[in-house]
Amino acid sequence: VQLVESGGGLVQPGGSLRLSCAASGSIHSIGPMAWYRQAPGKQRDMVARVTKKGFTNYADSVKGRFTISRDNTKNMLFLQMNSLKPEDTAVYYCNGEVIDYGSGFENEYWGQGTQVTVSS
Repeated sequence: VQLVESGGGLVQPGGSLRLSCAASGSIHSIGPMAWYRQAPGKQRDMVARVTKKGFTNYADSVKGRFTISRDNTKNMLFLQMNSLKPEDTAVYYCNGEVIDYGSGFENEYWGQGTQVTVSS
């Protein structure tokens, strides 16, 4: 199983970006998925999380600006980021709890990360 993020980049303050995460491999089903971020010298923190049924929760710092969504038919996860601030600068990671056909158990997987830089 692999999770691959895309969509990061450089954006000015107040701008928008949309991150995508594609899950592939021997996937039976995917439970909760989430976006985390890690700024230099800081710990990795959860940004937003979405259950398989679509229930969401967000870090206080991004509420009202970020929207997490998923497409269960395509094993995709998204993060729409609006009104970006310099403090949103970080490497963003996709996370998913995946049941694969091989083990039959739920395991946690991470993507490799995508850089988001908010700067003028």
